[in-house]
Amino acid sequence: WCLLLPRRQKKTASHAVTELENTKDCSQAGKPLLCPSHPTEELQLFCEQCDQPVCQDCVLGRHRQHPCDFAGNVIHKHGDALRELLKSSQQHMDTLEDVLSQVDEMVSAVRSRAEAVAAEICLFARGYVKAIEEHRDRLLKQLEDLKVQKENLLHLQKAQLQQLLLDMRTGVEFTEHLLMSGSDAEILVTKGVVSSRLTKLNSIAYSTHPSVDDRIQFSPHERAGHCCGYEVFGAILNKAVDPARCTLHGEDLHSARQNQLSGFTLLCKDTTGERMARGGEAVRVTITHKDQRDCAVKPTVCDNGDGTYCISYIPEEPGLYAVCVCVKGQHVQGSPFTVMVKHKFREHQGVFHCCTFCSSGGQKAARCACGGTMPGGYQGCGHGHKGHPGCRHWSCCGQVKESSECLFGPPSDTSQRSLLRTVAL
Repeated sequence: WCLLLPRRQKKTASHAVTELENTKDCSQAGKPLLCPSHPTEELQLFCEQCDQPVCQDCVLGRHRQHPCDFAGNVIHKHGDALRELLKSSQQHMDTLEDVLSQVDEMVSAVRSRAEAVAAEICLFARGYVKAIEEHRDRLLKQLEDLKVQKENLLHLQKAQLQQLLLDMRTGVEFTEHLLMSGSDAEILVTKGVVSSRLTKLNSIAYSTHPSVDDRIQFSPHERAGHCCGYEVFGAILNKAVDPARCTLHGEDLHSARQNQLSGFTLLCKDTTGERMARGGEAVRVTITHKDQRDCAVKPTVCDNGDGTYCISYIPEEPGLYAVCVCVKGQHVQGSPFTVMVKHKFREHQGVFHCCTFCSSGGQKAARCACGGTMPGGYQGCGHGHKGHPGCRHWSCCGQVKESSECLFGPPSDTSQRSLLRTVAL
């Protein structure tokens, strides 16, 4: 310790350093420890202030004013403290050994767990690869079936067209030969049969385009369900949307309200009439007022990703609107069509009552929009009087349904304002 402190410190400046091995040898030999400063004196005293053994000459010298005592008198105190420190150090050693043992066990556990997880990863990867390979084989099989189906349809169409062409060529050649080489009598005799044959051939309907197209696409991001317990992606797309088969649906398809959100749904279908199971089509919608040139509504088209598209709009002006819905530049089924936009919902300005007498606070002269009056004054409750609908109704317009729209809307003339003011009492 004295070697670690600077030599210029007063407490350690005069200290002599003894090798630990030499001290061990001295203790084993039973020889007394001599003072480094006074080699002929034995270290029998202990200086509490300097915390070091000293000899008698040291006490008389530079340790004169320091509290000193014989080593035998203070050894128990310093020995006990040293033993407590030793005990604490031994406990730390035990703890360190236990922690080191736990660390070794954890290293082993980490290695074992890593090996187990690696086995799980390999098992997962093998299963995933197997699922992908099976999905690949399934897609290739589906592609092959689709190719064969399209080829068979094309071969059938080709055979039918070739047969029709052969029949027509035969008929044309026979007719040309008849007209060029036949006599007048022969032409007149066979005219009916030849004409009937050519007319029948000309009436046979046939498509001027191939019956199927080469539309076969692969979508790698398309969800394809599960295979061997794994979710797989990738699907073959061969359906093409047919605007003529797409349909429009919705309760607000032909009617809407001013300044209220309205809309309808577009359902896309393929050439066979089956619903498209995916989105991404080019849908264009225009909504224009039929009477006001500069009045148009900007609709919002929402692609649901399942073959349906939600079209919503908010008309600001009432009136008749023309709506055009096009897919890939072609009108869908039912397009264009008209939408009648009604005025915004008119709330009732009166009261829903049984009679004017009750709702007016007992005024027998009060009148109601239903036209009911009480000639001769109040008689009973007023039910059944002239013009009364026979049930509860709105005083402003006579509507008998409580959750209804007012037929007259806000009052505009003096008579209606007077009527409403009377009813509102």
